[in-house]
Amino acid sequence: MIRLTSLAAAAVALTLGGAWYMTQGSGNLPVSPMAANAQEAGEIDTSTITEMFQGNPDATVEVIEYASYTCPHCANFHQNVYPQLKADYIDSGKIKFVFREVYFDKYGMWASMIARCGGPEKFFGITDLMYKGQSDWARESSELGIANALRKIGLLAGIENEELEACLQDQDQLRTLVAWYQENATRDGINSTPSFVINGTKYSNMNYADFSELLDEKLGE
Repeated sequence: MIRLTSLAAAAVALTLGGAWYMTQGSGNLPVSPMAANAQEAGEIDTSTITEMFQGNPDATVEVIEYASYTCPHCANFHQNVYPQLKADYIDSGKIKFVFREVYFDKYGMWASMIARCGGPEKFFGITDLMYKGQSDWARESSELGIANALRKIGLLAGIENEELEACLQDQDQLRTLVAWYQENATRDGINSTPSFVINGTKYSNMNYADFSELLDEKLGE
């Protein structure tokens, strides 16, 4: 489990380069001009951010996962717990499953922007590719290597190169995503990943057996 030191620290970390580095190439990373501090974040309209979810939108049980694309525990959850959870509870329409990104660093920010570039239809498929390949792209020897590896995932998912670059250069989206992340994490008291909010109650990471037992209790089964 990875803990969040502070929302402000995370926001500052991802401004060091941000989309600027993804579009301009290597070199020293300046402080990005589109960085949002805590005060600015409160002034940004986050209603434009699409909530990514699967399952039944009208289900009586809502599961919100808070996860970072660079978190190895999140990757482990998505490879070993999520597939069975999806088969038994999401695809069956028993629950609504929401995925919300947590931004520890600029690499997770880049991954998020690429995942969202394909829209809701491709988001979870790209997320799956991100987690399956995390041990490869996250261990690239340079920031340019990580950037290019993430680009390849977007291209593999069927996003055209021009569309991909446009997404990575969208500074307004970057600022809004940072503010959206801060709002969500502050409201739900998120201090580690992966974390889950189930019908308003926060839970830490768990195995499938414990997850299933908890969901069955919520569903009254």
